Amino acid sequence: MAADVSERQYVRDLAKRVAEIAGSERNRQRRRRWEDVSARRKPDRFPVWCRPVGAWDEILPKSSLRCADEWLRNVEYRFRQMLIKDEIGDDSVVEPFFALGAVLEVDPPNVWGVEIGRHAATAAGGAWAYDPPIKEWADLERLRLPKYTHNEQATRDAMGRAEELLGEILPPRLVCNPPIGATLCSPATDLRGMTPLMMDLIESPEQVHRLMAYLRDAALGAIEQVEAAGLAMPQPSWPMEISEPPSGRAGDPTSFAGAWVHGNSQEFDQVSPAMWEEFLLAYQKPIFERFGAVSYGCCENLTNKIDRVLTIPNLRIFTCSAWTDLDAVIEKVGTKHVIMWRQKATDVVFPDSAETLRADLGAGLKKLQGHHVQIVLRELQTLAGHPDRLHVWTRLAIEAAEKYA
Repeated sequence: MAADVSERQYVRDLAKRVAEIAGSERNRQRRRRWEDVSARRKPDRFPVWCRPVGAWDEILPKSSLRCADEWLRNVEYRFRQMLIKDEIGDDSVVEPFFALGAVLEVDPPNVWGVEIGRHAATAAGGAWAYDPPIKEWADLERLRLPKYTHNEQATRDAMGRAEELLGEILPPRLVCNPPIGATLCSPATDLRGMTPLMMDLIESPEQVHRLMAYLRDAALGAIEQVEAAGLAMPQPSWPMEISEPPSGRAGDPTSFAGAWVHGNSQEFDQVSPAMWEEFLLAYQKPIFERFGAVSYGCCENLTNKIDRVLTIPNLRIFTCSAWTDLDAVIEKVGTKHVIMWRQKATDVVFPDSAETLRADLGAGLKKLQGHHVQIVLRELQTLAGHPDRLHVWTRLAIEAAEKYA
């Protein structure tokens, strides 16, 4: 019992530090930058954000956590990540509440009616491989449309536990994002496999259309089920989507029309613009239409697909990856949309000297001057022996953002 009391007090102390950041002037300034850029207003400078992803294993190894209780351990990890990001100094925004997801149950329990398989990596840090359940097209008949229901008792229990621990520090707030996203290419490759799906686009186009229509309908059905339950209370997943309400229905638990949605086409990176539009974008658009603002793109090269991306309804953010031609994006996107300028993680973490970072940031932001820009570094898997690299990159990115504001 003593250890449990000690752990609870430790987490509460972390929460107080998080709450102090949430109420600080610098946090308000960070939020204002994202809101200004999203609204296509001129901010004091471009906002800067990094996402460590796999590098968290180096920054905050699980062995460093103090709590033994599983739930407290997860909360500890979440709070310590926030504190580290604040110390790194990017424009991570800390909310003055503890977001808690509504507990949804799905039938079938595996979502699709078939089990997604993967071959595990054979070495630490290695890559997994697809083991898709749709081996033959006859396997499409095994797919089922998922049905989502709200487990109200489990949600009440979770809210009660959070309220008892954190209520007067960071009041818990119920949130519920759509359980199936708009990036339909990811579940498509999970179900069919990457190489088979690429071949299918040529050899079995009608079957691919069946698969993509099923995934579209599953996503739309999940949206409708959450809305019908009065649970459409999304929490932006990333600072890039922090904005003023994108429509008059923001906060309406019966509609996602006032919310953000993200989609991308990473698995279709090498697919021609025409085939990408036919087999993916056409199925994503009905999902995008249900939301007030859309962010599109991730690490894929969209250079030859810019014109078609710009036809997306409610598009707010165009993601320019390190493989997308920045000049082409500037020319075609202009100031109508926000440009999320993504940095290449390997170019950031591997150089021994930070001078190349300074030069690359300056060259890009000089071109982007006068546009609506977010500077984003994501998908880091390692710091490559440079434990202070995120601090350095953040400082240099902010300096360049201020210079070209």
